Amino acid sequence: MSAAMIAIPGKDICCSHPALQPNQPTVLVSKTRALYGSCHHRSSKRVVLRRRSLLLSQGVASVSVFSCSLLAADSPTRGMEKLPFKLEGYNFWTWRGRKIHYVEQGSGPPVVLIHGFGASVFHWRYNIPVLAKLYKVYALDLLGFGWSEKAIIEYDATVWSDQVADFLKEIVKEPAVLVGNSLGGFTALMTASELPDKVRGVVLLNSAGQFGDRSQQPDKNDGETVLKKYLLKPLKEAFQRIILGFLFWQAKQPSRIESVLKSVYVNPSNVDDYLMESITRPAADPNAGEVYYRLMTRFMLNQSQYTLDSVLGRLSCPLLLIWGDLDPWVGPAKAIRIKEFYPDTSIINLQAGHCPHDEVPELVNRALIDWLSTLNVEGPLQSV
Repeated sequence: MSAAMIAIPGKDICCSHPALQPNQPTVLVSKTRALYGSCHHRSSKRVVLRRRSLLLSQGVASVSVFSCSLLAADSPTRGMEKLPFKLEGYNFWTWRGRKIHYVEQGSGPPVVLIHGFGASVFHWRYNIPVLAKLYKVYALDLLGFGWSEKAIIEYDATVWSDQVADFLKEIVKEPAVLVGNSLGGFTALMTASELPDKVRGVVLLNSAGQFGDRSQQPDKNDGETVLKKYLLKPLKEAFQRIILGFLFWQAKQPSRIESVLKSVYVNPSNVDDYLMESITRPAADPNAGEVYYRLMTRFMLNQSQYTLDSVLGRLSCPLLLIWGDLDPWVGPAKAIRIKEFYPDTSIINLQAGHCPHDEVPELVNRALIDWLSTLNVEGPLQSV
């Protein structure tokens, strides 16, 4: 959001929007003094100070009200219905002995929402209530994230695709459309490619995943020697734990989370307390640090085993890409390449960042509803 010049009605005071922070009151104080000049009589000092205090309080109040209205006007979610935030979560399902959190709302053809890395069901806060007016909406927390259990296991992409597949079989119990953002998008693709009879369509919002490099051949001489197995590998893991432990401590700090979110939200007005709480609370789990370590050392380093081209090659359902073109991490070039590889693809480009469903939810909801109505099934008769 650009700096907006704010003038207090009736007062010759002007300040920029970013300066309206509690740690910068000197701007207002100095301007107030300029209005009144210096006091030469001791007997009038107390009266002038009172007038200064009154003016300052009125000025701050005026600026606060004005800035709040400015932010509200710029927010694309103003007046939108939102999923209530619940510290205790919503519903829980036991999967392979692990506790999995999910939300279930509405009635009609099922739609399953899958969050991205580090997020939770609450990242779909503006989508669930609207979609639930037309569809049976599910949103689940992937194992290791959100309100689901922080299981100490070896994580890879198949863990989450297996989780979603079993969720479809045990909870949804009928063919559904999978909608995923970032990591959730790749999880949706993997699930659909392995379970075609349970998935009617897939929607990707700035999906994770990489195309394979055909020129790169595996190193046949990369055998694990005794020295590597018993000395070098343990030393490497110990070093990684120290470094990643520090990085996790940094990553879960609210200021750091806020900074990262604002870097991927073109309009940062939705980076609010609700969103921050939905991310920082799961990070406080006692096992969160170990899960982070395993994700960074196992899953992240083994992504090349699961490529977009290999998954798309097995896909057999319609695909919709809703893409935030201003994403600094996953640009629109990936969406174009996906469509080139898989022709049964529709693309909707939005002026948004990595999380368009939370940044411009009204546009995403409309795009989803319009596309869902075109699927070859009996859809809802009403419209939003």
